[in-house]
Amino acid sequence: MSDVVTTVLLVDGGYLLGSVPFGLWLVRWRTGDDVRRHGSGNIGATNVWRAYGRRYGIPVILFDVAKGLVPALLGAWLVNDLAGVLAGGAAMAGHWRPIYLGFARGGKTVATTGGTFLGVAPVVGALAAVIWLTVFGLFRYASLASIVTACALPVLAALLGEPWPVVAFGAAAAVAVLLLHRANIGRLRKGTENRFHFGRRRSTPA
Repeated sequence: MSDVVTTVLLVDGGYLLGSVPFGLWLVRWRTGDDVRRHGSGNIGATNVWRAYGRRYGIPVILFDVAKGLVPALLGAWLVNDLAGVLAGGAAMAGHWRPIYLGFARGGKTVATTGGTFLGVAPVVGALAAVIWLTVFGLFRYASLASIVTACALPVLAALLGEPWPVVAFGAAAAVAVLLLHRANIGRLRKGTENRFHFGRRRSTPA
């Protein structure tokens, strides 16, 4: 099988895996509820944690990270770094607009982006996780931690001498995360963004 065909299959598979709405399905399976009725209305790990606590939030984080990690790792291993970032990018697209939900709004791709970097550039991914946890620990804003970490990705990749596909992917991922957090940026500027609380706090219906 040629590298081109393998890459196409990995990209397709990455999108399908990224489209799996773990946050929605896990909550619905265990509680019968729809996470989209609460908080921000999306299916990502942050909203799941806010509405249902860490019992559901932690598994969703791990699943969402795996969405990016698996296709990116396979792409880098079977073909090259470019295939890895393309497959991981496809997983991000799937998480954002899942085919299984009729391309309706999904999550904001932060955990899936982190998983992709762990697959193609583990050191960058690990440092990004440290940055996210540090900013989040200091300010308790998941959105701020995501924005700062996203902006750091291409810088870290360049400083560590990662190949151009990884650096370019870092820049593209940063732009994507910033665009998906436009509303959060507005609330941060106004001082109206909600701080994160670790205990379960059922959010106001979206």
